[in-house]
Amino acid sequence: MSEPSAAAGIRNLDLLGIYCNDHLAAATGGIELVSRMLGRWRGDRYEAQLAGLLDELREERSGLRATMAALGLPVRQYKQIASWVGEKLARAKLNSYLLSRSPLSDLVEFEFISTAVLAKRAGFETLLEIAAVDDRLDAELLGRLIRQADKQHDWLADARREVAANIFGGRPGPADAAAGS
Repeated sequence: MSEPSAAAGIRNLDLLGIYCNDHLAAATGGIELVSRMLGRWRGDRYEAQLAGLLDELREERSGLRATMAALGLPVRQYKQIASWVGEKLARAKLNSYLLSRSPLSDLVEFEFISTAVLAKRAGFETLLEIAAVDDRLDAELLGRLIRQADKQHDWLADARREVAANIFGGRPGPADAAAGS
């Protein structure tokens, strides 16, 4: 366990490095997944939103890298590579569609990226807390990324429910209606 950084007020900088590298690896996996989803939906209803999401995810990854650099945290390339390989291996799931894409794949992908956006948001919230004790972090950027993640999740929740209704039936509506709000 590391000692508190006297200059910065951050405790456990080594653990923060692990935490940030884990989020950076997840960002790499998310970018790969959304790239694949964009290929699936090219010329179709979700193309524009997925293209925008992909741009935002790349920007967020850059912001996380800049945050890590500002704190002097090294990027662990092996985690980036493992995430990239893991996303590629996830494509080889076993289902009854050996030579074609299962309709269920669309739903699983939207569910996964929707959940990943929530985890990413939590990471930005954690970094925002740290910004309160270390001015090397850009609190304004982190606040903007949190709001961006909220918008991403709202859209993904709606899209996920539409995809589910197309597969299984039902009448998708806005996410707040589905939650009973």
